[in-house]
Amino acid sequence: MVWVIFASFIIYTVFVMWFSWYKTRGTDLKSSDGYFLGGRSLSGIVIASSMILTNLSTEQIVGLNGQAYGESMVVMAWEVTAPLALIFLAFVLLPRYLKTGITTIPDFLEQRFDMRTKQIVSVLFLMGYAVAYLPTILYSGALVLDSIFSISSITNMSPFMIVLLVSVAIGIIGTSYVILGGLKATAMSDTINGFGLIIGGLLIPFLGLIALGGGNVQSGVDNLLNANPSKLNAIGFHDSSVPWVVLFAGMLFNNLFYWTTNQSIVQRTLAAKNLAEGQKGVLFAGLVKVFGLFFLVMPGIIAYLLYGNTISNADTAYPTLVVDVLPVALSGLLAAVLFGAIMSSFNNTINGSMTLFTMDIYKPIFKPNADERHYVKAGRIFAAVLATVSVVVAPLILYAPQGLYAYLQEMFGFYNMPIIAMVIVGFFSKRVPAMAPKIAILVHVVVYAASKVIIPDINFLYVLGILLPLNIFVMLIVGRLQPRETPYVMKEANVVDLTPWKYAKPFSLGIVVLMIAVYAFFSPIGVAEANAEYSPWMIVYLVGTLAFIGAALWFWRKTNKKLDSVEDNSEVIPDEERKTV
Repeated sequence: MVWVIFASFIIYTVFVMWFSWYKTRGTDLKSSDGYFLGGRSLSGIVIASSMILTNLSTEQIVGLNGQAYGESMVVMAWEVTAPLALIFLAFVLLPRYLKTGITTIPDFLEQRFDMRTKQIVSVLFLMGYAVAYLPTILYSGALVLDSIFSISSITNMSPFMIVLLVSVAIGIIGTSYVILGGLKATAMSDTINGFGLIIGGLLIPFLGLIALGGGNVQSGVDNLLNANPSKLNAIGFHDSSVPWVVLFAGMLFNNLFYWTTNQSIVQRTLAAKNLAEGQKGVLFAGLVKVFGLFFLVMPGIIAYLLYGNTISNADTAYPTLVVDVLPVALSGLLAAVLFGAIMSSFNNTINGSMTLFTMDIYKPIFKPNADERHYVKAGRIFAAVLATVSVVVAPLILYAPQGLYAYLQEMFGFYNMPIIAMVIVGFFSKRVPAMAPKIAILVHVVVYAASKVIIPDINFLYVLGILLPLNIFVMLIVGRLQPRETPYVMKEANVVDLTPWKYAKPFSLGIVVLMIAVYAFFSPIGVAEANAEYSPWMIVYLVGTLAFIGAALWFWRKTNKKLDSVEDNSEVIPDEERKTV
């Protein structure tokens, strides 16, 4: 049986490799645009698939289903609310990103503020990727593949060696995609893996419903809806992992950072052949995120109804369900798809990291006048080094305290809100100076660290809801006290066509309606039941947060109006000179 699984796994994986090679044969990999951005030639479907596969990996597939097993449908917020951030990207930031022709998000921060701001943000990204994200992808991926292939039972190897060997395999294959094929090769592999993940992912809850219904899918659906309605409640209480009030603040802001400024995600959109294709890709990805609950959350609920509280480690709920309900012949294919998801997150993050290092640190500091081939070579060397470090660190997570991954995710809160604040303030203000983002980072780190010490038990999403408007406040105050001498003028690179997709607005409206419908269905007004009372303090927090956000917007408008009046009274600069500036 293991050999059947292994054979189907190899066949599918080799096919994906061939497909990626075949589709990237004519791509110019000697220039930085061709290597890091796929020659700015990606279509909407490729962008959507690559964004989804970069986002999805075993730590999310296993982790969210594990959380659903231990809690309820409340964790679907990580999926279902993501389209709001993607709509913001499609209509607000993506047109500006493509207009400026940037290669990385820190590129824009250099244009808007200065080189030091760009390098600080690049270093923050790289530290987060190297220390937390990449090793965790490898570690969680090794655990899942071990469950499917029964590696520990067959070989009697220690968990440390299993994690190390699987991490080496993922590292070699994933880095090969990046080093040999650049962004386009990873994006093409994501396209086919994306279809496989959706098909395979939806197959698990379908087979799980059949098992839940004793062989009948309709009986399984009845059991799902009626056996324990409180498990279907997506409206979180105060002590839930996602309280309902944070959907409008902390969760939204966290998604804005991840989906609109995170280099490993946004880089796919920067490689769009034009704005219309970029918007298609972003909005298609948003639609998939709404339906992601069916394979990222629902299997965890089904596992709870099948096994009850018999599973001591919630993270093993999804692998247990897969092994129990999936036919042997299909296990290898699903393992290959999961392997593709692991590898996609790994190599796309490697690609984003090497782009950040090469274009934002290596080029300006060490070799500002080298040729394009030199930068591509430097990026490849850095990718190999970063992958090696990640492989070495991954098995060490075995010796970390329980819950380390959740802790590491919270640690991203030390820098995510200042970055989204920099981008928003940077695009929509003209006089905020270069010192403002540096002060905002310092204030943010101090306040966030203080929240961990003073109120350590508070949900970090509550804190993020306050910190984004605080960061904006700080930057605007600095701009008011010491504005730029000359107003910022957005650079126009003219690298792609900026005509928007004509169906973007109705498509976005449809996504929002679908989101609301999903939340209504999985709530006490739908099929769910509330097993506790909602705290009135949640309303107090929501009103206070919205008031703080409103105050930040009011101060922004007042500050910009005053600074614009200063600009209007200054010497008029000819258009050509303004473009040069």
